[in-house]
Amino acid sequence: MIVSYKIVSKVAHANMPALDEDAQKLSHFEFWPQWLFYAPVILWWLWLSLRYGGLMRPMAANPGFPNGGFAGESKTLVLKRFGPRARASLAPFVRYGTKARLESQADQAQTAIEQARAANLDYPLVAKPDIGCRGAGVKVVRTDADLERYIASFPQEADVILQQLADAPGEVGVFYVRHPQEDMGRLFSMTLKYFPHVIGNGRDTLRQLILADPRASQLPHLYMDRNKARLDQVIPAGEEVRIAFAGSHSKGAIFRDGRPYITEELTRAIDRIARDIDGFYIGRFDIRFADFEALRQGRDFTIIEVNGAGGEATHIWDSRMTLREAYHDLYEQFRMLFEIGQENRRRGAPATSLLEFYRAWRHEQKLVRGYPETD
Repeated sequence: MIVSYKIVSKVAHANMPALDEDAQKLSHFEFWPQWLFYAPVILWWLWLSLRYGGLMRPMAANPGFPNGGFAGESKTLVLKRFGPRARASLAPFVRYGTKARLESQADQAQTAIEQARAANLDYPLVAKPDIGCRGAGVKVVRTDADLERYIASFPQEADVILQQLADAPGEVGVFYVRHPQEDMGRLFSMTLKYFPHVIGNGRDTLRQLILADPRASQLPHLYMDRNKARLDQVIPAGEEVRIAFAGSHSKGAIFRDGRPYITEELTRAIDRIARDIDGFYIGRFDIRFADFEALRQGRDFTIIEVNGAGGEATHIWDSRMTLREAYHDLYEQFRMLFEIGQENRRRGAPATSLLEFYRAWRHEQKLVRGYPETD
């Protein structure tokens, strides 16, 4: 259960519960190597493949998404599956195709600017890869010069999404699931996301403030590079510096289990949106909002991304979760993926081969290695 939190800084996180400073800063497994943490999940996957009759069943869980949204899918193709009701809650975006690069970087940026303005977008924007995962390559661009630098640093073979910045202070990730035979889905998980800040004292540099913070000092590699332009600046007394932008656990955001705050109103609002996304049954919505109580009433929020079968019920990264609890919830998530995928295959959803999946995953991993540093 959630307990009362103490706020991490003076920023009111959109009326979210305050962050408990008495809780341990990191769980003992929170930043294990991926191969180590997910090894039991792979074994569970193999058992489920025997039980449900196929290794690739989860790829059919969302027939409207490439590979079910598990790996290597284009965000643009996914977002274009949104119907009018779902699109009304989505932050506007446009894709810039870097495959058709012009001769100069300035011309490339100008083309991207023109595309954004044609879609009624304006600064500040969020620039992010069309194919990517775990917040890789996400940056806020506020000027033409920012956008030019971003595109110049991007891999030639990759495309960029420019999305209107939903600059609301609150963010959650809600994991939605609906069996194809059900009329209404449910929220399996909700994660409250907190963006770490440090507060200046008029004496210490940003580097010193990060190294003095009880949590950030344990993860300096997540915060130093993205803040390198200000690391040696003395931060004025009382000034807050947000040291991470992306709402990704692997990029430094702080996660808390928000399941006790799920309401029927929010569930119904998300269900209406999810059922307006063609071929979508299970995955995570990342949502920005200005008022937590309004969100719980199912109103006044903006979707910034949807993740399909590869999305995770991210409440498991709450530092107060035990390893046993985390695996229990992950196992249940994957059981639902297999169950829904099996039913969709029975209904005629196309199969994905292991080779197709591997090629998509490998392509994504190759691109991610070339993306610029995440904000």
